[in-house]
Amino acid sequence: MARVVDFLTAQVDRAPDNMAVSDSSGAAWTYADLDRASDDLASELTAAGVVATDRVLLLVENCAAAVATLHAGWKIGAVVIPFNARQTDGEVDKVIRHATPAAVVATAHVSGDAKTHGERLGGTEITGAFGTLLLARRESDPDPQLEDVAVLLYTTGTTGDPKGVMLTHGNMRFGAQASSGLREMTSDDVVYGVLPMSHVFGLVSVLTGACFSGAHVRIEARFSAQKLFDAAMDGVTIIPAVPQMHALVMQFTKEKGMTRLGAPKLRYVSSGGAPLDPAWKRKAESFYELPLQNGFGMTETSSGASATRNEIGDPDVSVGPITPGTQVRIDDAAPGGNGAGEGEVLVRGAHVMKGYYRNAAETAKALDADGWLRTGDLGKLDDEGRLYILGRTKELIIHGGFNVYPPEVEAALNDHPQVIQSAVVGRTKDGDEEVLAFVQVADEDRPRVEDLRAFVKERLAGYKRPKHIILATELPAAPTGKLLKHKMIAVLGGDLP
Repeated sequence: MARVVDFLTAQVDRAPDNMAVSDSSGAAWTYADLDRASDDLASELTAAGVVATDRVLLLVENCAAAVATLHAGWKIGAVVIPFNARQTDGEVDKVIRHATPAAVVATAHVSGDAKTHGERLGGTEITGAFGTLLLARRESDPDPQLEDVAVLLYTTGTTGDPKGVMLTHGNMRFGAQASSGLREMTSDDVVYGVLPMSHVFGLVSVLTGACFSGAHVRIEARFSAQKLFDAAMDGVTIIPAVPQMHALVMQFTKEKGMTRLGAPKLRYVSSGGAPLDPAWKRKAESFYELPLQNGFGMTETSSGASATRNEIGDPDVSVGPITPGTQVRIDDAAPGGNGAGEGEVLVRGAHVMKGYYRNAAETAKALDADGWLRTGDLGKLDDEGRLYILGRTKELIIHGGFNVYPPEVEAALNDHPQVIQSAVVGRTKDGDEEVLAFVQVADEDRPRVEDLRAFVKERLAGYKRPKHIILATELPAAPTGKLLKHKMIAVLGGDLP
């Protein structure tokens, strides 16, 4: 069976002295260094009793040692569970109960949260070429059904029964090669790695795609606009990010009196995780002086299922044509569909997950007998085969009997020059759903709610306009930067009537 770690082996054979990863803790490893570090850690895991198909929970914030942990697990046939260390004790414990890992590794040297979790779980320090980590041994048994599985990913915001996505080595290899080809990555590239490794975008599209190509990943533990700006000005060639990160960097430079980034070596910028609107896309392309590429994917599809290859200024706001080797169809009879070509997006291909670990019922809901995955996203295909994402089936707002797609309302708000970003959600009230808009603004450049209402009135039909507009200097977000819509009302809606 071909494994993800074979990418590393190939780079060690081809160019062992090329840079592989560097991080904010000072690590700067070649591919040979990464191979030695993962060998050392594989020995530590083996000594702790970890064997093939055991699970290894990696409590992580981005760092080189986390990359070594992933490869160490794969070298011994274990399944790695990258899980963001900023989650609460209860969230970590829920994953432990569900996945029953044989070992827990915590990246304590770059994360106070990881250190706290690691110590709480009985971790002790281990050292080697990988640096210093906390390792805790736990009682567990191998699971033969995981023989071909590389990682289990538990998605942000999971409630109720855990839904650990099983991504196989084949899934990850397909996704990594597709991402590398899309970006035309080479060993000369320096990729900015701030998207969390606990998320499929950062793990597959960025980290594993770069390893396949022999590129250098410049790793950052946590996003900040200042650090992304500094990295771009210091030789980064590829920036994969989510729209919220781009919005915050543009706001950061605006406050510095800059209208263009002017990064000397930057050649590729992409956005994922949310739809784009034309005006915002034009603004971003003017800022980067590069085309802003867009794409669509999810944890269950090993990241990307479609992506654009547009030239700068192209008005296309689709998520692009379908990735080679992937199939997409639209179920317009599904909830939220219109029976005329708009409906739930279904995906099939070599990158689609094996299923949800220890959750046959949810797997059966998501995957049919022919291998089609129900994504939960609403979309449509145009005559040229480009996919457009209209919103999430669960986020669709039905107001006055009409469908309201939050991305359309967000696009109208985001077009206002004083808006950094926005999140639109629905709230059930008096037998209907209200449209609520949470809008991020800067304190020193705060618009009036009345002005925003007048602005969107020219752009949206009456039933789409927000009932309430709530201004804030910060919106609840996941470590990826993706806005957490399910938390908006609880965190910011306290004064809503």
